[in-house]
Amino acid sequence: MTHTDAAPTRRVFFALWPSADERHALARAAHQAAAASGGRPVPEASLHATLAFLGSVPEARLAELGAIARRVAGEFAAAARPPPWRFETLAHWARPRVLVALAREEPRAQALAARLKDLAAATGFRPDLKLFHAHVTVARKVVHASAAVPRVRPVEWRCDAFALIDSRSEAAGPVYSVVESYLLVSAADGTR
Repeated sequence: MTHTDAAPTRRVFFALWPSADERHALARAAHQAAAASGGRPVPEASLHATLAFLGSVPEARLAELGAIARRVAGEFAAAARPPPWRFETLAHWARPRVLVALAREEPRAQALAARLKDLAAATGFRPDLKLFHAHVTVARKVVHASAAVPRVRPVEWRCDAFALIDSRSEAAGPVYSVVESYLLVSAADGTR
């Protein structure tokens, strides 16, 4: 019997990773509904919108994901600056037992998610190919679903960048770290 060491992997995904102010505004707007759900609120520092979940990836291949991201960011930065995402509705998704903040479907975000998934798959990665829905999970393990779709004070996210995120499981829940960020606007349009 031979023993071989498995190559180290990291659990990663591409996500819209908003500014601290944008995360704070959404956490405040959803606080009451998240608390009333009986679920566990997602920590403010972890609020994000997943574009493409990639799962466990060998560390040696992270540079390939960075190259894909820079290519896609360059394609999207050449286009006009998109309108901000506007969150004003919450929804309970029963199967995953989460409370989510919903944004109007934004064609540019859908195109960004599709492009990242397509290039990752073409390069041999195995992204989750579920259809992209503009949402942010604000509470997990939800116990009580509201009969009506709750409205929240409107919150806008500019979404001028996306990031490659490392996800680690800890006893208190997932911990996310930004591996690298990629601008979706040209320098002339300004940055955060």
